[in-house]
Amino acid sequence: MPPKQTFGVLESVPQRVLRKPLNAPLQTPFDTVENAHQYVRLLVEAIAEAKSEIAAEPAKSDRQSQALQIVQFKLDKLEQHLQASSRLLNDLRTLRRLLFDERPEPSASGEDSAA
Repeated sequence: MPPKQTFGVLESVPQRVLRKPLNAPLQTPFDTVENAHQYVRLLVEAIAEAKSEIAAEPAKSDRQSQALQIVQFKLDKLEQHLQASSRLLNDLRTLRRLLFDERPEPSASGEDSAA
């Protein structure tokens, strides 16, 4: 039997991660893609809060004003990276559900009744 083609991506992922049932007891907060996704979303919220605090912070000197601008820039970059990570985790969650038939069947109420 020929080996499955994995495009080099899934070869490095431990099988315990790919095949872990959703109802298995968790050992760490990152045992599931869902938990990692939630954690990243919380980080994005914390960054938004920090950005609003930085924007409200009055600068006492030119040097402090420049430092606050750099902080704002770094928070913007970090927020962009975390938003991208959130999208990637969502994609991985969707793909895992498709690969292991974990997605629930569409309900009849979601179908177009006019057809």
